[in-house]
Amino acid sequence: MCVLTGGDVCITGHDSGPVFEEQPSSVVYPEGLSKGTVTLNCQARASPAATYRWHVNGTNVPVGDPRYTLVAGNLVISGPQYGSDGGSYQCLAMNRCGTILSRVANLKFGYLHDFSGEGQSPQTVYEGAGAFLACQAPAHYPALSYRWFVNDFPSFVKPEGGRWFVSQVTGNLYLAKAEPNDTASYFCFTTIDMDISTKSTFSKANQLTVQPDGTGVSNARKSAPAIKVRFPAETYALAGHTTQLECFAYGNPVPKLRWRKVDGLLPSKAGASAEGPILTLPEVTFHDEGVYECEAYNSEGRDKHQGRINVQGRPEWLQVMSDSEVEISSELHWTCVAAGKPRPSIRWLRNGQPLIINLALEDSGMYQCVAENKHDTIYSNAELRVQVQAPDFRSNPVRRLVPAARGGQVMLECRPRAAPKPTLFWSRGTELLTNSSRVTVTPDGILWIHNISRADEGKYTCFAENYLGKANSTGHLSVRDATKITLAPSNADINQEENVTLQCHASHDPTMDLTFTWAHNGALLDLEDPHYDFTETIGDLLIVSGQLSQAGTYSCTAQTVVDSASASAKLVVRGPPGPPGGLVVKNIAETSAELRWSRGYDNHSPIGKYVIMGCSPLSSGWRTMRTDPSNIEGNSESARVVGLLPWMDYEFQVIASNILGSGEPSMSSHTVRTQQAAPTVAPSGLGGGGGDRNELIITWTPMAREYQNGDGFGYILAFRKRNTPTWVVERVSNVESSRYVYSNQSLSPYCPFEVKIKAYNCKGEGPFSQIALVHSAEEEPTVAPSRINATALTAFEMQVSWDPVQHLSIRYWRQHEREAAADRVRTAGLETTARVAGLRPSTRYHVTVLAYNSAGTGPASPKSTVTTRRPPPNRPPGNVFWKTDGSWVTVRWDHVKALDNESAVLGYKVLYKHEGQSALKILDKGKTSVTLPLPKDNGYVVLEIRSWGEGGDGAAHETIVSRLSYIHSWDLPSSNTTPAVTTGGNKPNLSSCSSPSLPQQLAWPEANRIS
Repeated sequence: MCVLTGGDVCITGHDSGPVFEEQPSSVVYPEGLSKGTVTLNCQARASPAATYRWHVNGTNVPVGDPRYTLVAGNLVISGPQYGSDGGSYQCLAMNRCGTILSRVANLKFGYLHDFSGEGQSPQTVYEGAGAFLACQAPAHYPALSYRWFVNDFPSFVKPEGGRWFVSQVTGNLYLAKAEPNDTASYFCFTTIDMDISTKSTFSKANQLTVQPDGTGVSNARKSAPAIKVRFPAETYALAGHTTQLECFAYGNPVPKLRWRKVDGLLPSKAGASAEGPILTLPEVTFHDEGVYECEAYNSEGRDKHQGRINVQGRPEWLQVMSDSEVEISSELHWTCVAAGKPRPSIRWLRNGQPLIINLALEDSGMYQCVAENKHDTIYSNAELRVQVQAPDFRSNPVRRLVPAARGGQVMLECRPRAAPKPTLFWSRGTELLTNSSRVTVTPDGILWIHNISRADEGKYTCFAENYLGKANSTGHLSVRDATKITLAPSNADINQEENVTLQCHASHDPTMDLTFTWAHNGALLDLEDPHYDFTETIGDLLIVSGQLSQAGTYSCTAQTVVDSASASAKLVVRGPPGPPGGLVVKNIAETSAELRWSRGYDNHSPIGKYVIMGCSPLSSGWRTMRTDPSNIEGNSESARVVGLLPWMDYEFQVIASNILGSGEPSMSSHTVRTQQAAPTVAPSGLGGGGGDRNELIITWTPMAREYQNGDGFGYILAFRKRNTPTWVVERVSNVESSRYVYSNQSLSPYCPFEVKIKAYNCKGEGPFSQIALVHSAEEEPTVAPSRINATALTAFEMQVSWDPVQHLSIRYWRQHEREAAADRVRTAGLETTARVAGLRPSTRYHVTVLAYNSAGTGPASPKSTVTTRRPPPNRPPGNVFWKTDGSWVTVRWDHVKALDNESAVLGYKVLYKHEGQSALKILDKGKTSVTLPLPKDNGYVVLEIRSWGEGGDGAAHETIVSRLSYIHSWDLPSSNTTPAVTTGGNKPNLSSCSSPSLPQQLAWPEANRIS
């Protein structure tokens, strides 16, 4: 138990001192509001329950006053009054274990008086100049927010566009550049926010008049920025809060603003405010401290202003005290450490009063550590109990049965509760035990017995005594057989991925359970690790698929509750070598570099060879490099990489291997660049031609990066007229260039030139390419093609012929159409005829022909006129039927009669298709049947039957014929329209047949005729 001043008893294990669960917070109350209430909260957890008192400005709150009411711990103030109730309030929570003091809560009164009745003098400003209107806010508490409205409420000034700015520090309205329409009456509108209400008021009118600048030129009065709103040279910000800096400038054009941190990067949390008049930094930290600069700029100049933000912080606990129970006459050390800026001061309270150090029984109670600076005060609470008690073993007696192994040692503890600390001694039976070669009694009451034998079995009693009384506790020592390793694990040597079993057996006292544990290099093995297989009751350890990381010392421990025995063995795992180390690249040349490295672990198998891997920006990954020597032996620590590209970046790795495989690669080397060299290959794709009159255009494929070999890369062109001796040489310095245009008024049209090209860089020139023949630009043709003839082939096609011309364009259009709407067909090469398809039947067409080349199109030939033939019948042959006779089939159909507007039927075409092969049979008009062979197997053939005549081929009827007793048939459109399989027509669905599906487009070949 512990005793408090005044005789009230705090019961150990039952009572507890108060701990705050809710503390009061500061309040701003509207001045003059007489019917309201203010509640300051205070609740504490305690046993027995806490009682409460309140202090205001260091004196007791008169709770007997009817305006003050205590509800639980909360203080309710009715009708707070400015003169008598304002101040600093603290709650005291107490019970018989002690008293604690809450944080301070301030009750302040908010107010906002009216603006002065006197208006400000009218202001006049010239167009383009800057101006400001002062707010001159009335007396108030707490801080105000400011807005301005124009002429009538609520037409508020909008700061968009950067011309206007309302300072939230002074309330003044600033105008960067006045415009004529800014002439108006302006009112300062202020608002105050309190905890339970909001109040606003506005000023008298402030008249602003903007006069023309007198120059008669719009925006003539231009000016460089001049910063008029400047943030302080020193701004103190509180960590965790938002800080704002204001900056605004006059100028014409309207200045733009940007912020930067002079001594570091501008915090990203500034966001869009970094380009506005108010720099906002939310949740300021100490990293945000530094010098900030605002810059205003426009086309006329710039202005800057700097200031420093100093970040300070409220006190925060780094180390607090905790509840403690101490014996009377002992020492107690409590530490409180707090951080803050400025550095907080520390003071101590005991039961709510300043602490006077004089530790005694009466010092039990509630203690508080208080840390404070100008920004805040924080409290840390703890309860101290000073104990006084006679020795008592009830909560912690000597163990009733203590087993011990023969030949080992045992510890018997004696830890009674007692205050002050008791005197302790041990006895066995009636024998008082003292220190000897086998027995040790420590000052804190622990009994050690070494080299235990059966004779040590028996009862042992611990005696405890202080000035308040005596007590003892007895335990029995039982001696058991010792645990011994009977089969120790043996050293092992395996290759990587092999299994191995380490055996471990032990003998032990049969009355106790035996468990086994294994450790690898001193760390206990996890039973869930898939690389190991063992149980606690069986000593053998199976290592599954051994890895290099599993090599080392394995220790087996056999353990009972009284003792243990251990044995160890070493495991060697052989595997591929480890990564080489210390890779460096030296002696870098144009196409080679020297690599040096240090040997890595051979993992118990000699290194046989090394391979060097390389990577460049042109490769998709690591690849094996050519080296000198080509085979790098295992005892080497250097080699030369050859076959590199000049002026190319490379990284290298080295991989060691032995008979067990290749190891992990070394760490990559630093990126190195080979030396520069002259180009070794010529550009490809040399050609050209075309262009405008008097031009020679030469083209080539730009050289890829791997062939440039150095900086200062370009191309050298050489060209000459064919059969002339002198070369013209030109340099093209752009590496990306792929075209050069040579202009000369003396160039003849389509003149042949011999052209060659080579590359150069800062190290020299490469070889020339093979000579290519390129022609200068052509002239437009000046002569129209001759002997033009157009002939109708069918209802849908005509043939046009002419005397030979290199490139030709055919224009054709229907009668009654304009020539400008003509369709065009082009030919290439020395053709003399061309077919034009897709025409309309029975239609008169005009045709003209023009020669063209890369320079343009020549004059048109005289018109030729042609009329297409009448269309073929659009009806397929009807009444189609067939009959098989062994391996032949005879197909018959009705004659197709042409209408008056259709071309006459001259005969029929039968297309025979089987397994991708086709053949065509053409019949005269008088024949309406045909006999054809059938496949030898039970396959099918597809027959298309259609009429033909001068107008072309008519619509077709398609039939599928086989040896089986069924036939599929349907009608197809005329071959002169786009043939396509249509849905919803007469064609059946063949998806249920075993034969393959028919093609979507049906050809009508002119070859493979059946005679």
